[in-house]
Amino acid sequence: MFVLTSARVGGVVARRAAALTSTTSTTSTTSTTSSSVRRESQDHSKVSEEMDMSRPMYWDRVDTPLPDKPYKDVLTAAEKSLKQKEKGPWTELSKEEKLALYRLMFCQTYAEMKQPTSEWKTIIGGMFFAVGFVGLVVWWEKIYVYPTRPRTFEEDWQRMQLQRALDMRMNPIHGISSKWDYEKGQWK
Repeated sequence: MFVLTSARVGGVVARRAAALTSTTSTTSTTSTTSSSVRRESQDHSKVSEEMDMSRPMYWDRVDTPLPDKPYKDVLTAAEKSLKQKEKGPWTELSKEEKLALYRLMFCQTYAEMKQPTSEWKTIIGGMFFAVGFVGLVVWWEKIYVYPTRPRTFEEDWQRMQLQRALDMRMNPIHGISSKWDYEKGQWK
């Protein structure tokens, strides 16, 4: 039998630590052995409830058209009489009775299962929140973390650097000096 327990991952460590502390606090009268701690840590009945995965279960899923068991297990007297009527010819059943029989077997129809949810609103809102938070962090870094821009980015400095390159006639064949007309004092 396959048994699925919830909250099992952190429970083992917590129980071992609790068993170890409870046994070490009473070490004056008893001695702690690793087997007693192991036995305490493997007792899952106190921490989590178990679900028997070997028994048939009901769930509404689009990819599983027929669940293991019907939606309603315990039937009322009216539902029992309707189930008896189901064994006869279906032409005698009304539309409401057929729908009631369907609702005994299934909780939702395919149209109800495929109905769009409003989960996209949560996702878009989370994305906007993340982008806004990152924008605030970048703005804060720009103000308080990054140093001031160096003076080489200023327009006056770049203009003087260009004039210096032209005065030194740097790269006269393919470079910037080849595009400057020195006789007219303008760009070619």
